[in-house]
Amino acid sequence: MSHRIYFSSSSKVWDEISWVYGIEEAGFQGWEVVADGNYRLDNPENVRRIGETIASTHLGITVHAPYADLNLATLNYPIWKESVRQVCRCIETASCWTDRVTIHPGYLSPVGKIMPGRAWDLQKDALREIGRVAVEHGVTACLENMIGVREFLCRDPQELLGMVEGLEGIGITIDIGHAHTVGLVQAFLPHIGKATHMHVHDNHGQSDEHLAIGEGTIDWERVGREIGRVYSGVLVIEGRSVLDGKKSLAIARGWGR
Repeated sequence: MSHRIYFSSSSKVWDEISWVYGIEEAGFQGWEVVADGNYRLDNPENVRRIGETIASTHLGITVHAPYADLNLATLNYPIWKESVRQVCRCIETASCWTDRVTIHPGYLSPVGKIMPGRAWDLQKDALREIGRVAVEHGVTACLENMIGVREFLCRDPQELLGMVEGLEGIGITIDIGHAHTVGLVQAFLPHIGKATHMHVHDNHGQSDEHLAIGEGTIDWERVGREIGRVYSGVLVIEGRSVLDGKKSLAIARGWGR
């Protein structure tokens, strides 16, 4: 199956926006805007600058919602409400550029560890509200599997799929690099066809290094074959630089053939 290959870099959120032109020059079909730092979408000046840059390229767009210091599963209600508000605001603004916004699940705080069932319920409540806003704006909010930090929700495919089950406006982003940090790449492979969105990058299985494909220990021959067989959406290469992304692009292009 064919897929469109985009680039994203969370390490660039404080950089001046001219770096984005290198994405198209490198041969990518789109850019996933990480809506943090200088790219937060609750700042009108940021929105104007990003919009002007997009309009001057041929890049397709997806967006990654803010996640720094937010927690959709916190038992502290004012923080929970603000976390939901920021994600919803991002979706509303991003809808003029895209129909896909990736969101992070919450995590268990010290209090949440005492009442994990309550934290799960709050995460579901957050997704219902986010999903309602997403539907109103023609967007699918894609919940992403998380890295190997014990407190995070949705590190394995069963929990990720269970969390989004029955929720309108909510899909899933499968992140192969994240899956590798918990040793679950093989467990995620049968579910790639269910993905609404995908992220790919490499690591050595211990931390979220965002290396170029082939520079870590993921079995990309197997992963790439499965992506090419069952996935036809946007495939986002996440990298520390456009140069690293270009190395990955050369490999990922072969998966859709």
